[in-house]
Amino acid sequence: MHAAPVDTQGERRQTSVMPLLLSFDAPTMLIRKTSFERAGLVRSAIDERFALTPDEFRVEVDIVAIGPLHADDAIVSLTEYLESVGLVYFDDFVEMSGNWPAWLGVSVSGRPTTAR
Repeated sequence: MHAAPVDTQGERRQTSVMPLLLSFDAPTMLIRKTSFERAGLVRSAIDERFALTPDEFRVEVDIVAIGPLHADDAIVSLTEYLESVGLVYFDDFVEMSGNWPAWLGVSVSGRPTTAR
């Protein structure tokens, strides 16, 4: 099976970045889009493996956000899965705990960097 690029229609024409708002009550995994594609990951397989809803898989320019993940072992399982396909924690992906007060909004966006 060949990996298809992440759904990012028109991203190259985009002139501004819309930060992704993270959940305060459950973890979210952030993955560099270039790393996601380099590892040959496919959205449909991730959706099925982790029983994701459409809102739990988001892409904004250079970041793939998976979450919020409410199942107790989901973030551990996803970390193990990403490492099993050759991604490196912190270099390619990072977990945001979702452990902050509801009054605090935390948003993320990618920074332009050279691909690994």
